[in-house]
Formats: sequence, C-alpha cells, structure tokens
Amino acid sequence: MPRKILIANRGEIAVRVIRTAREMGIATVAVYSELDRNALHVRLADEAYALGGETAAQSYLNTEAILDAIRKSGADAVHPGYGFFSENADFAAAITEMGVAFIGPPPAAIIEMGDKVSSRKAALRGGAPIVPGTTEFVTSAEEIVAFGEENGWPIAIKAAFGGGGRGMKVVKDAASVQEAMDSAKRESKAFFGRDEIYVERYLTWPRHVEVQLVGDKHGNVVWVSLRDCSAQRRHQKLIEEAPAPGLPDGVEEAMGEAAVKAARAVGYYNAGTVEFIYQDGDFFFLEMNTRLQVEHPVSEVITGIDLVEWQIRVADGERLPMTQEQVNALRRGHAIEVRINAENPAGGKFLPSPGTISALKIPDGFGVRFDGGYEAGDTVSQYYDNLIGKLIVWGKDRPTAIARTIRALDEMKVEGVHTTIPADLAILRHPDFAAVQHSTKWVEERLDLSDVASTVTPTEPPSAGLVQKSTTVEVNGKRFEVKVWVPESGGVAPAARRAPRAAAANTSGGGGNVTAPMQGTIVKVLVEVGKTVAIGDAVVVLEAMKMENQLQAEKAGTVKSINVKAGDKVGSGDVLVVIE
Repeated sequence: MPRKILIANRGEIAVRVIRTAREMGIATVAVYSELDRNALHVRLADEAYALGGETAAQSYLNTEAILDAIRKSGADAVHPGYGFFSENADFAAAITEMGVAFIGPPPAAIIEMGDKVSSRKAALRGGAPIVPGTTEFVTSAEEIVAFGEENGWPIAIKAAFGGGGRGMKVVKDAASVQEAMDSAKRESKAFFGRDEIYVERYLTWPRHVEVQLVGDKHGNVVWVSLRDCSAQRRHQKLIEEAPAPGLPDGVEEAMGEAAVKAARAVGYYNAGTVEFIYQDGDFFFLEMNTRLQVEHPVSEVITGIDLVEWQIRVADGERLPMTQEQVNALRRGHAIEVRINAENPAGGKFLPSPGTISALKIPDGFGVRFDGGYEAGDTVSQYYDNLIGKLIVWGKDRPTAIARTIRALDEMKVEGVHTTIPADLAILRHPDFAAVQHSTKWVEERLDLSDVASTVTPTEPPSAGLVQKSTTVEVNGKRFEVKVWVPESGGVAPAARRAPRAAAANTSGGGGNVTAPMQGTIVKVLVEVGKTVAIGDAVVVLEAMKMENQLQAEKAGTVKSINVKAGDKVGSGDVLVVIE
C-alpha cells in the first residue's frame, strides 16, 4: 500500500482523493499554482509544493515541476485526478520510471484508449459498434469538408486526446469548417496539451450513456453501473444520473458487457469509463476515458463502492474485491449529480463567471452529499475549469431522487459568483426530464431559459478589529503555513489587479460597444477598423475557464476602434470594440 500519495491536480477532485487517502491512513501531497497558493486542496493535504505560474500550462501541465515535487516530497504514488495529465501516457511513463506508482491504467492503454481514434479501433476489436467517423487524425479543413459532404451535415470535430466536451465543435456546413477546426485545436491544446483532432457523424437526438468499470492487474474487469449524462450545454455535462433510466430490457447488460470487452481488448486496469451514444434502441461506442470521471459519485452512492479506494488498491497490485455478480447485487435506488459551475445561465448563454465566493451554504439531509473544491473566501480563477463542486443526491427511486435534488438545490446558496443552479432547477423541474425525453441537445435546443436569471450578491465590507489569519511561506518550494494577527480589513496584501482599460472615451451610443462579459484572455479579433458588421456577427473570441466564447455585435454599423489584440487579458465590462 502506498505510504504517501501526490495528487497531480487541483479543485474538488484533489480534495476527493485526499479524503479517501486519509481514511486509508495514507499521507497526501498537494501541488499548487501561484493562484492556488491557499486553495482548499492545499489546506487539506499533509504537505504542499509550489509549481509556479498561473495558467495550467505553467503549473499543472508543467511536467518537470510536478516530477520535482514528487522527488522532494518522497511520494511513492501519484493520483492524476481528471483532466490535466490524467490521460497522458508520457506522464504516466515518467512517473513509473521513477519507481513511483501511477494510480491509473498502463501507459499502453492510455495511448490506445486516450486517443479517440485508436480507441474506436479497439472498440471494434471488442465487438462494440462505433459512430461513423474517421479512424485516423484529420489535418486539414479539406478532409473535414469531404467527410461532411459524404456523410451529411452536421458533423462533430473532436479533440482526439480530450474529453468533457473540451475541443469539440459541431459544424453545420462547409463554410464553418476552418474556423471550427482552428477553435477545436486551440481548446484541445490549452486543456490537454495536444491538438490532434478527428471527425464523426453527429446524431440528431442522442442520449449520452456511459459505463463505469474497474479492472485489476490480474485480468479481472467489472462494470459498476451505467450513467446517463444527457443534460448538457456546450457538450459539457450539467446533470448526471445512475442508473441510466428508461432503457429497454437487456440494453444495460449489453452495454456493460461491451464496455468490459473494449477494456479487455487493450489490457486495461484501474478505473475507466466507456462512453456510448444511445438512440432509438441502438448504442454506439463513443470513446473511453482512461481515468476517473467527474460524475463517478453517482455510481458510488448506488453501490456503496469507494472508487478512489479501489483505484489505490488496484494500483498496489490487489485483486478486485468483488465479482461482477457481487457488484450487480449492490445496486439500489437512484442517484443524481448536479455540477455547480461558476457560470451565468441567464438566457441560456452560460457565460463563465470567475470571482471570489463570498458565501457558501451547503445543503444537508438524508441522501445528500457535496464534493467541493472551494469554501467561502476562495476565488474561482479564469485560468481553470469553473466547477465549484458537485451535489450528489440518492433516492429510493428516480422521482424521489429528483424531488430531493430540487430541495437540496433550493437550500444551497453561493454568493459572489453566478452559478448554474437556476438552470439546473429548470432542468429538474421540466416534464421532459422526468419522462426521459431529453437528449444531449435538449438544453440548448428546447429548454426555455429565457426567463432564467442569476444575480451576484455584493460582498459586505469588512469590519474593524484584529483577526487571526493564515499566510504561507515557501522553503525550497515546500509550503508552510504561518498564523498572524492582522486587522480584519487587511493585513495581507491584496492580489495585484490588472489596471482597468482606459476605453471610456471610445464609447458610442445605442449599444455600439462590445464589452467583455467576464474576465478572460483575447484569443482572436475577427474584425478590423472600418469593417461593416451586422447584428449577431462574431467580433472577438474570448477564452475564459478554458472555454472559447464568441462575442457578437449587438448593433449594426462600422467598426470605429479596436482596443484589444490576441493575448490581452481583459476584465468584465472592458470595452473591446466600438461600433458606430
């Protein structure tokens, strides 16, 4: 059994791993960027080491910095969480070469299944049907256009080494291919460190159904449960549930068995998820995520299995503690997970909402669990994923679980940033969701969010007096906490802020200004001074929380001035382009 585990991640998944490791009597090591210096996962771990930098590329995707933290800490195992390096075979191999256990699958399986193109080939070997698409990477817009013309529009351009909807673009016609391809590659590179892509047919009204499985190093593989993850926006999940409801008799078992066969085809062990698209009684292999999924808790609460514990034990060479029949006997009731993201869902736009959480009230009660990565006073940065935490609710059946989830969401309070909670409630209260009539496109195409509103409560000014606060010092990159008594209104220098852009003079009447709706980084300026634009024309591409957002003109006219260029960091309300 490992003596000390380093978690090469941040946020709620790092917190999740730390808690299980602590229950198993295993010491934990956190790593952190400059912005995460006092994050929750850092506060909970037994040790913490600085990676430097602010962005993911400078910190959590900095291989040498993480390897150095492993060496300094003496950790004998590494848990990668999800995202970042969790599906990077080179990272897994580098750790293994150090004599440190990688709590994940073998590098060869990551390569074959982590690459969505080769995973499709593996699925075919295992007997699982696949969605029509390319079985090689595509490198040009011409290839994508040819596929679309042959198979019909729309099509999906997808990151070969991605997941969670990152780096995925749906293209409706040939004219949109080049821009969508460029955007998919940028997002994939930013989030996963690689930009290879492939193309597949985009089904019209599918459900997203996936299978949680675990394998050991002795050739045993079991599937734990099915999950339905169809309530999505921007191809990213909002609400997940287990088991997948409303499937015809025999489909659950057939899908579970197909997932196990696909895993065995590549010698898979540790936790993994095989994703399928389901439509009209048929299912197609979509991809395999060679890691723990964000939504793994719903499989845990209907079975009582701690998947992180199983991951750690399997990595240590232990056999799976249960057979398939024993796992099948555990499943009971229904579970729903709601992702609480820092986004403003008003009007269905789901705009990222970074900022500081001024207050956080977590719901409680029978069958309610919350996996969070933040507490009140913590800041949700524009540089990372915007997941604040996950509300997981169990009920004796699906209607009970839905009602309990609504009750819990009504109790939950998050102040200081916008959240997706208003949209989550709209989904859970909708008759289509209750009747399992929704699909992966339902939120964006049919759910009416025009009246959904989200407000941010202003932060109360601090009162006078002395309070005990913690600050940090670093010795050779290792973090130590120091407690000091300081005035409640200060005592620790505030983080440096970017000076507001001086653009007030370049304003025009009638809503001609295109302003930044959130903090972010300018990826691309799509217009030039003197160009004529119509209402709805894309003007600027803004990246925030690893998502690209096209900002559109709300007034027709001529571009008078452009105040930004690619690479500029902007704040909410900054004037980017003036149209007159």
